[in-house]
Amino acid sequence: MYLSFDGRPRTVVRAIDDLPARAERAQSVSGRRRLLALGLVPLALGIAALYALILTLSLVMAVYLPAALLRSVLRGSVGDGFAWRENLAFIKANLANYALALVSYLLAGFAKRDALSTEGAIKYFLLGSFSSAILLFGLALVWGLTGTTSVAGVAASLRESVATGSLSAGLAMGLAFLTTGVAFKIAAVPFHYWTPDAYQGSPTPVTGYLSVGPKVGAFALIIRLFVEALGPLSDQWVSVMIVLAAITMTLGNLVALTQGNVKRMLAYSSIAHTGYMLVGLAAYASGQIQGLEGLLYYGAAYTFMNLGAFAVVSALQKRQGVTSSLDTFAGLGRREPFLGILMTLFLLSLTGIPPTAGFFAKALVILSAVQAGGAMTWLAVIAVLNAAAAAFYYLRVVVYMYMRDPVTGAATASHGALMRAGLVVAMIGTIALGVFPNWPVPVLDAAQAAAQAVGTVVGTALP
Repeated sequence: MYLSFDGRPRTVVRAIDDLPARAERAQSVSGRRRLLALGLVPLALGIAALYALILTLSLVMAVYLPAALLRSVLRGSVGDGFAWRENLAFIKANLANYALALVSYLLAGFAKRDALSTEGAIKYFLLGSFSSAILLFGLALVWGLTGTTSVAGVAASLRESVATGSLSAGLAMGLAFLTTGVAFKIAAVPFHYWTPDAYQGSPTPVTGYLSVGPKVGAFALIIRLFVEALGPLSDQWVSVMIVLAAITMTLGNLVALTQGNVKRMLAYSSIAHTGYMLVGLAAYASGQIQGLEGLLYYGAAYTFMNLGAFAVVSALQKRQGVTSSLDTFAGLGRREPFLGILMTLFLLSLTGIPPTAGFFAKALVILSAVQAGGAMTWLAVIAVLNAAAAAFYYLRVVVYMYMRDPVTGAATASHGALMRAGLVVAMIGTIALGVFPNWPVPVLDAAQAAAQAVGTVVGTALP
């Protein structure tokens, strides 16, 4: 070690000499960080202001575009109480959909200390907020052009426009906005990007709810909007639904084939099931009311089998450090036979193996597409091919459960009475809807009656 003239080591001397330079660099870095922070604050405020402006404009358009209705309200000549309640009920249905979305955003980020949960919740919130604004813009355009917020009134006005051939460009834009908004709500491709991250990051019970609750509610909104209010324009939007159904089924199943995480696999599986349900909607728009019956029945069957699958994943994650990877399911059939049998049942139903509820749900929508003929026949072929491809990733989990050795040291977790009761209810629903669709609850008859009622309202019911 060399010494300087004052007897100190040269390394110490150099370190002391470098202190001013280091302090200057630290001050520079701190200054850059302050500038970055000062730049991010206006950016965040600008994004918040833009979002607030979009929502404000949406609300203003929703209120003031239906000028004829507004003038009638101010004059006190809206009509009898029943008509006003009908208008108000339609608005309440859309507000309820937004309230459901807000609850879903909060639940998706429930595990706030988990980076995956936060990321999924932010994506879900941002995309969902813009899609809600787009949906509201579409509603405002349709209401403004028809002059009413009544479902029956919109349908009657559109029926007159179709008869006279006076369809405007504004109506086409409103229809495009509505299609985009509802496509996000049901996670149809290409509006599905939030789904895998939100499902994987959320706590598993929340994921099960997100895969069923908002989706079924969104399809109920679609029935009110596209089947009842926009029914006279079915020739215009049926081709869009056919394309959405085909690409949603195909992409959902193809990406699910590559997943090694069961929750993420079930997320893409949920996207594929959205495509199957859209087949029923497209069949109805093509003149087959059985398509709407199949859609309603599919919603009930999907609720039981998908909630059951996520419930099994949630039960396995009670043990500390357990993830939802495929290795977690290795040897499950021998380690916990009860969960293994139930998971097999739910996966077979999601695949569409008889006599489960999933088989009859797929059969109803695919048969309605075949009966519609034309382009719907090709859509039915695509649905069958996708159902066959889905069998690979569903049955792969069954192979892990019964043909792979369990992870060393994996202990059996104890499950509470509520967990077991929920699994049993999902099991009964999955089996009963397939073997006894009208017992003890006449689900199939109820779906047929509801479809006939909706068809009667829009004037398309079959004798």
